[in-house]
Amino acid sequence: MHCPLCQHHQTQHYHQDKKRHYFQCARCELVFADPNALLPPSAEKHQYDQHQNDPADQGYRRFLSRVAQPLMQRLAPGSQGLDFGCGPGPTLSLMLEEAGHSVALYDPYFHPDRAPLRSHYDFVTCTEAIEHFYRPGREWQLLLELVRPGGTLALMTKLVKDRQAFANWHYKNDPTHVSFFSRTTFEFLAQRDDLTVEFIGNDVVLLQKAA
Repeated sequence: MHCPLCQHHQTQHYHQDKKRHYFQCARCELVFADPNALLPPSAEKHQYDQHQNDPADQGYRRFLSRVAQPLMQRLAPGSQGLDFGCGPGPTLSLMLEEAGHSVALYDPYFHPDRAPLRSHYDFVTCTEAIEHFYRPGREWQLLLELVRPGGTLALMTKLVKDRQAFANWHYKNDPTHVSFFSRTTFEFLAQRDDLTVEFIGNDVVLLQKAA
């Protein structure tokens, strides 16, 4: 079984729970769910429809500020960005627009117009979405292509620590969570793709593209 992120041919069994098996790449250390356990699109969207993301929810804004604040410290005034995987209630884009930036939206289910994917941006955000990628290698390359030289890719996702923590990790129990990254995974991608990586807290990753 090849790694769905880096296509390395060496992967090993990592964990099994009541619902599915998980594997890990020997090179980039991505942990990924058994491809045979992936949900069909209709069931996946049904799960997403349960999310109640309200832009007026101050708690949700505080959650997103963990990525918004450090990102905005790095942006020039009036920067142009894309919120990739924005979901049914785009909120991070509003927060960035309130700070004077412009933000386009893309989500395969809720904002499926692919026109924004034909542009390039000073920054791209992908919050609580990268763990949903069925083909993370393909999506990763798309994210990189969307970011202009010198631009920033801002991610929010929970990070794998080790097997013991993974076994008791609630994050893996969401059936739409299928790709699990660690610090090592992002460090591998940064080195391979000539990016500068910075980890902020437990779940925010900022990657800057070379100018």
